[in-house]
Amino acid sequence: MHTAPRHGCLLDVLAMSANRLYTPFEIISDCWRHTGAMTVTSRLFEAYLKCSTKCFLRSLGEADTRNVYANWLNAQKEFYIREGLERLTEEALSDESGILPPDTGSLKAAKWRLAINLVARTRNLESSIHAVERIPPEGRGQSAKFIPIRYTFANKLTRDDKLLLAFDALVLSEMLGRKVSMGKIIHGDDQDTLKVKASALAGEALKLTGKIATLLSNSSPPDLVLNRHCAECEFQARCRQKAIEKDDLSLLSGMTEKERKRLNSKGIFTVTQLSYTFRPRRRPKRLAAKREKYHHSLKALAIREHKIHIVGSPALNIEGTPVYLDVEGLPDRDFHYLIGIRVKTAQKVVQHSFWADSANEEQRIWNDFLNVLSGIENPVLIHYGSYETNFLKQMCERHGEPPECSVAAKALTAPLNLLSAIYARIYFPAHSNGLKDRAKFLGFEWSVPNASGALAVVWRSEWEKSREPHTKAMLINYNAEDCEALRLLTELLGSLSTPAAGSSEHDTPCAVNVDSLPRASLFKLGKIQFQLPELDAINRSAHWDYQRERILVRSNKRLKRIAEKTQKPRRIKPRANKTILWPAPARCPNCGASKIWKHQKYSKTVFDVKIGAFGIKRWITTYLFHRYRCTKCGAAFQNHDRAWTQEKCGANLRALSVYENIDLRMPQQRVAIFLNQVLGFDLPRGAINKFKASAAAIYEDTYEKLVTRIISGDLVHADETKVNLKAGVGYVWAFTNLEEVAYVYAPSREGELVHSLLKDFKGVLVSDFYAAYDSVECPQQKCLIHLIRDMNDDLMKEPFNEEIKQLVGEFAVLLKAIIETVDRFGLKARFLRGHKVDADRFFKRLANQDYQTEIALKCKTRLEKNRGGLFTFLDFDGVPWNNNNAEHAIKAFALLRRDFSGVATEKGIRDYLILLSICETCKCKGVSFLGFLRSGGKDIDAFAESKWGRTRAVNVPSQNSIAH
Repeated sequence: MHTAPRHGCLLDVLAMSANRLYTPFEIISDCWRHTGAMTVTSRLFEAYLKCSTKCFLRSLGEADTRNVYANWLNAQKEFYIREGLERLTEEALSDESGILPPDTGSLKAAKWRLAINLVARTRNLESSIHAVERIPPEGRGQSAKFIPIRYTFANKLTRDDKLLLAFDALVLSEMLGRKVSMGKIIHGDDQDTLKVKASALAGEALKLTGKIATLLSNSSPPDLVLNRHCAECEFQARCRQKAIEKDDLSLLSGMTEKERKRLNSKGIFTVTQLSYTFRPRRRPKRLAAKREKYHHSLKALAIREHKIHIVGSPALNIEGTPVYLDVEGLPDRDFHYLIGIRVKTAQKVVQHSFWADSANEEQRIWNDFLNVLSGIENPVLIHYGSYETNFLKQMCERHGEPPECSVAAKALTAPLNLLSAIYARIYFPAHSNGLKDRAKFLGFEWSVPNASGALAVVWRSEWEKSREPHTKAMLINYNAEDCEALRLLTELLGSLSTPAAGSSEHDTPCAVNVDSLPRASLFKLGKIQFQLPELDAINRSAHWDYQRERILVRSNKRLKRIAEKTQKPRRIKPRANKTILWPAPARCPNCGASKIWKHQKYSKTVFDVKIGAFGIKRWITTYLFHRYRCTKCGAAFQNHDRAWTQEKCGANLRALSVYENIDLRMPQQRVAIFLNQVLGFDLPRGAINKFKASAAAIYEDTYEKLVTRIISGDLVHADETKVNLKAGVGYVWAFTNLEEVAYVYAPSREGELVHSLLKDFKGVLVSDFYAAYDSVECPQQKCLIHLIRDMNDDLMKEPFNEEIKQLVGEFAVLLKAIIETVDRFGLKARFLRGHKVDADRFFKRLANQDYQTEIALKCKTRLEKNRGGLFTFLDFDGVPWNNNNAEHAIKAFALLRRDFSGVATEKGIRDYLILLSICETCKCKGVSFLGFLRSGGKDIDAFAESKWGRTRAVNVPSQNSIAH
């Protein structure tokens, strides 16, 4: 019987066993002794591989046989095992080999060669082994080998079958006191034999055994979770009924365990609770071509309101004659025995069913199917799910394709998977996305209640044994009903995809378009949705600008004069601060004659600023010059040796604009406002953007040299972030050492950019744990700040998990000692190498730990996977143990990104990155970015050594500083 747990847990036992080495079986036995767990049998082990709830219910001895498919599976297994053992016994008797009776107590003394139905017991483990083969010792001093044999009627084996055999070998090896490293699985219709190296799976089987012991030691059942195994489980009806009563999230078949746990951590445990979390959002135009992601919350909302919910405007255009396809087969045997198609013409609906008695007739029904398909005018194959997609591909490979350019070939190249057309676009009020649930919502019913593909497998098996016409007719009728359900669903989707879908005039009142749902604002001062148009009109009349411009000016003369002055701004012609008469050229550029005369008079006005030590002043310079004519050759020309360019604004004004936009992170609109209102210019916003583009073109060579110097050095910090563009999404990578910073744009987050830039880099790369960096062939240091933050998040998620607490605690002690050495001596390898021994000891202890909780196992795997990059800085001088340099550079871009996210183009982003790279490099070198822009130079190092650069950048106080 099931016993209640005593005080203590598995982690306590492992901690008590830390003083000496225990064998795995001694540790498991101590765990069972402390928890009072019952015996783990092979039947419980097999159930746990599928579902923990199934294992728990079996341990209590509960029986539920209402699942026809589960009963059929059990009967098939027992029949296959019985037949296999009989065949094995006959072969052993004919070979005059000794057969050990299953109830004997001696396994080593007798000269037996085969044991049938052997029950192996040891401590709290028990396994019913189908057969055990004993191979006599090959020589003197050697021991006999024991090979467990397990029978499985499936043609396709899974990892669970191999783990079950590994459990048999585990129990047998403990009972015999010797290692059992090999086992056999006899499976399939042809009695194929697969040799399995059980020793390779022994560790995993032992871990599962410990988890089963912990499960059975608890008096309360595990959390009920529906999964794919439910279709073949004897407790299907019981578990589903309880899940419906609880309104459990696992009723939503498409939800993963990770998503369910994330929702549970937020306090969402039921489908109804999840339905209230859906918020309709406007989809950006740049993502219009991408498919909308699947929303489980919208699925839950459809179930709660019992209405179809439509996302966007799904289009289902069928140009041709619809041919509804449904195939029945035996997946385990890769055999398709029934092809059903339903064709709807203008006159009637015709059903075709192609039946195969055996696998030899599969090609015949395929050819019959192609012949019928060729006789249909412009056929369009419509099916539901990937089973028919794989069927069409397999049949073309196995039995040949129809002739090219034929009607059938055209239909096979472009079949319509209705499930793909529905996914993430149309949400039905049903827990699953299967054809049965969706068709039942439309009112369609199958003639056999609870008909399913699994039940069809049972019917086919019964027909192969009895050959009764009634069973065959039932299968054909079931297939035809699937085709009819597919037809009804297709016609409904065709009507939903019309422009009127979701409207009140639509023929299907149960359909709701998500765009019509009210959008709840996150802000209190957001737009209010009024139910009556009269209330909306009254609310618009109370707007501030409406009141000022339409109402108050009619009743207040002062406000009227203010409004008139605002509407008609005064234009003041700026006065030049300095006028320069530009001299004439000495000779004619055409013939070289010195006698020239003035021809026409011109002027050029340059708007600029004068930046002094304590202020900024608008400065306008007017250049007066003439056009000249040569008396000898008659050529007309100007003096091309001039101090101005074609630009209207000067270099200092451009430098100031770029400085405010890049370094001070003022949006271009605000830069224009500042220059216009404070300095009296009349610049549009586009002028600020032109300043940025021209400055980026000037300093492009400086930027390229920065990138080259960084990747040719001995240390590179790298990080990346996303940026929204006007059309799509891009990524910005930051590469930096201790003095230079360079930002590089890439259209994707793939590692091609990193590989191309760092292909010849041989220094140390400091980065986060993004996998794109792993393929760079150079020493790497992973950011330990990222690691400890993730570890802390794990501790916050499971604060009572002693395993993760112990693991993180040991790593924290190790890292803290290293950081103390860094604080004392700096990043010098001769002081840090002494900690390598401590790091190696930590990883040795970690390798010997056998964690039971998922979060601790995940953390252990991550540490072992990145072991080579966690403590690289111990071997190099000047290599930091974190990626703060790159993160600081990314932060600078992130602050700038807020002003142009979603509106900038790819070229605009590249211009920003060139200037931001120079700005951040100037900060790293301690020089003024504005001073460098004003200097006119292009070499930051040369500027830093000049008299201008020696006047270092002024540090702007942070918001947290206190003024005294």
